[in-house]
Amino acid sequence: MLRLSFAKNNFRGDIPNGVGRLHRLKFFSVYGNYFTGSVPLSIYNITSLNYFSVTQNRLQVLVPPNNGFSLPNLQIFYGAINNFNGPIPAFFANASSLQEIDLSENNFTGKIPEDLGNLNDLVLLNFDDNRLGTGKVGDLSFISSLTNCTSLSILGAAGNHFGGVLPPSITNLSDQFTSLTLGENMLSGGLPVGIENLINLQVFTVENNYLNGSVPLNVGKLQNLAKLYLQGNKLSGPIPSSIGNLSLIIELRLNDNELDGSIPPSLGRCKRLQALDLSNNKLSGTIPEEVLSLPSLSLFLALAQNSLTGPLPAQVGELISLSELDLSENMLSGNIPEDLGKCIGLIHLFLDHNLFEGTIPQSLEALKGLEALDLSSNNLSGPIPQFLDQFLSLKYLNLSYNDLCGGLQHLHLPPCMPNPTHSSNKFLTKKVLACTISTVASAIIILSILLVCLMLKKSRKNALNSSSNSKDFVLQVSYLQLSRSTNGFSRDNLIGSGSFGSVYKGSLSNDGLIVAIKVVNLQQEGASKSFVDECKTLANIRHRNLLKIIASVSSIDGQGNEFKALVFDFMSNGNLDHWLHPTNQGENQRRLSLIQRLNIAIDIACALDYLHNHCETPIVHCDLKPSNVLLDDDMVAHVGDFGLARFMLEGSNDQSSFSQTMSHALKGSIGYIPPEYATGGRVSSEGDIFSYGILLLEMIIGKRPTDSTFHSGVDIHMFTSMALSHGALAIIDPYLLYEERRCQEEEKEDRIQEIAIMMGEDNHGRETVPRWMEECVVSIMRIGLSCSSTVPRERTSMNMVVDELQKIRSSYLKFKKAQTQGSVDICSPNLERQNDCVLAAMGS
Repeated sequence: MLRLSFAKNNFRGDIPNGVGRLHRLKFFSVYGNYFTGSVPLSIYNITSLNYFSVTQNRLQVLVPPNNGFSLPNLQIFYGAINNFNGPIPAFFANASSLQEIDLSENNFTGKIPEDLGNLNDLVLLNFDDNRLGTGKVGDLSFISSLTNCTSLSILGAAGNHFGGVLPPSITNLSDQFTSLTLGENMLSGGLPVGIENLINLQVFTVENNYLNGSVPLNVGKLQNLAKLYLQGNKLSGPIPSSIGNLSLIIELRLNDNELDGSIPPSLGRCKRLQALDLSNNKLSGTIPEEVLSLPSLSLFLALAQNSLTGPLPAQVGELISLSELDLSENMLSGNIPEDLGKCIGLIHLFLDHNLFEGTIPQSLEALKGLEALDLSSNNLSGPIPQFLDQFLSLKYLNLSYNDLCGGLQHLHLPPCMPNPTHSSNKFLTKKVLACTISTVASAIIILSILLVCLMLKKSRKNALNSSSNSKDFVLQVSYLQLSRSTNGFSRDNLIGSGSFGSVYKGSLSNDGLIVAIKVVNLQQEGASKSFVDECKTLANIRHRNLLKIIASVSSIDGQGNEFKALVFDFMSNGNLDHWLHPTNQGENQRRLSLIQRLNIAIDIACALDYLHNHCETPIVHCDLKPSNVLLDDDMVAHVGDFGLARFMLEGSNDQSSFSQTMSHALKGSIGYIPPEYATGGRVSSEGDIFSYGILLLEMIIGKRPTDSTFHSGVDIHMFTSMALSHGALAIIDPYLLYEERRCQEEEKEDRIQEIAIMMGEDNHGRETVPRWMEECVVSIMRIGLSCSSTVPRERTSMNMVVDELQKIRSSYLKFKKAQTQGSVDICSPNLERQNDCVLAAMGS
């Protein structure tokens, strides 16, 4: 055997020690499982090995210290996302052919060995997110040795405990060097002189350290730079004008420093810039028109907490794709420009704590997707626009500390008073009275709006955090690319549609990647909010059974209309609903066997277990149903559509309580909504469990919960419960045991009697099946009933569901194996195929 891969499965326990006996093995991967314990030492004796991956497991021991292993042919070593601890193993220096080492997201401690510099072919070295370093001088001394690695392209050391200064030897790294990540450490001193020598550098991140000094004047020579993170340090001095030479820059973050001077107009030459954050510095002067003329700005423009002055230029209207604009806490003056209404992509707009005057522009009515608007603490006057009451997506509104009046009837504010006339005492009396009423009205306005602000203050904080800190997606994709990949979103490429939009199949021209493109229907109420919620959710989760998002696009289409889309991995086998309820002749030819349904049920349960119990902030999906479960080439299930998902409230006393109530925000899908939501109960993980229970029963029975079979107060839960006492086989999907019936038909005539001995008696005219198989089906149905209990606290938790279903699958495979090895060889070729499916394609 030359190649062995158990990747993307659901295996647990230890990696088999017998792997070490495969002496000719070249490729070994157990990526994406739940293996624990140690990597078998015998594997390190396979001298032919050139690819090794144990990434994304729960392993604790990579290799014992002081070993003498030598792997002369090893080129790739991936051990990321585990629980490895202790020092970096010394044997890497003996593997002279190594090209890539990735040990990120572990618990390694100590220093990085300097003899790694002897690996002349090294291309990638990633130690991000460990506990390496001492916080003292000399922690980065290993970098000097890496100057011998003439092919080195990527070095990751972010999220550790490295101290000291950035060594000058950084500037002598390979000409091929493209990525250096050193953020979230304890580094001090200045940025090294000569950093511009790394002419091919594309990613340079040193955020959240203790660096001081200035931004290098020659930073503009790094003309291949796409991402520059210097935020969260103590950098001072001006932003050099040469920064405008970074023609390929996509994200520039200089916020939370002590930078002064003005914003360089040269930034207007950065035509690919999508995100710019200069907030919380000491910048002064006006906002350059050149910066506001960058239509590429789509993620955010943050200039808050500086000392910027002057009016907001009308060029701001050119930022038609921008999602967030934050100019708060400056000294900007003049009127809010009408052109701001052209920024139809805006979701968050913060202009508070400035000196703006005049009225709130009527043009802002065009910003239909706004979720947060803060104009507080300015000198605005006139009526509060009525259109603000029509912004269905608006979650945060703060207009306090202005001279506004009227508007928004539900706030019960006094109407704006007419201008008093002059001359007589009568008019003078009216003028005094008007002033008095105006003063009282202003006080009422302030108090009323402050009450709203206090209730919604946390919403803005969360919105800002999600916008600024969300993880990057894999690709940067434009509207034009999506249009080309789908032949102009032609009907031939349309693979599905729903209330929130349409899904197209496309091929990205740069690498031929087949993708699914979900185009949001922005005319649908709540669609824009659903888009943002789905982006926020998917950017913070990663699991083999969750649909992987590749990119998000918030832009303008060819007709100048707002355009929002999500790009996903393409799932070639469609959704589960089409398999359970085929609607055309082609789909009728494909049916799911019992083991396939069981595998899919486990995949979905693993996804929910991850969302509920293993995310940093637990998530409730809120809309679990078969059409939101996608199947890949290997029939592995991926849960998708997170448009209704909700994060668990921080600090909640009820750990199953989430951020919104059903009565205010969520609809879900009829038949899968838990009963407590109908009475205004809080969104909870138990709600997802209920939906899962209904889905599980649907997979076994083959009927939707809205089927006409269920009437007169009898739902799918009650129907199943009653049927169990009379024989489960009477109600199961007639196609469920398709594989077993097909196998029987293929048996030879002279073995019919022998088969009959193994089979149970006929039940209600249905095809006979082995008793052990019926017991498996009944066990699955009981789990579905437990999960769909009307009492939330009685529902089985998802981690227990996973364990129980895996036990059922183990029993199924054990009996199936015994059956094929016994006197009755029922369809053993099919068993071989099915076992391959179980071993190689469970849980991507």
